[in-house]
Amino acid sequence: MATKPKKKNPRLASGRKRARQDVKLNAANTSLRSKYRTAVKNVEKAVLAGDKTKAAELFGKMQAVVDSVADKGIFHKNKASRDKSRLSAKVKALATAAA
Repeated sequence: MATKPKKKNPRLASGRKRARQDVKLNAANTSLRSKYRTAVKNVEKAVLAGDKTKAAELFGKMQAVVDSVADKGIFHKNKASRDKSRLSAKVKALATAAA
């Protein structure tokens, strides 16, 4: 049975404070990462469903979420740009196919 080694508590006050801050930062980053992925997933679901108005609306919201998360450095700016580009192409293809 392989268990993770127990983390040692830092001795220095600065190290203890850093550990406390890391817990908060990790929670915030996890939340933002989840928000990003959910926004992208919602647009993809709307595209698969063929709902062009909903897809276009969700795409606008998704862009704001993706940009803010990328600005905070949770995901790389190039990844954010790539995701926006690919989803934009899907939404445009959906609009032209329905027209």
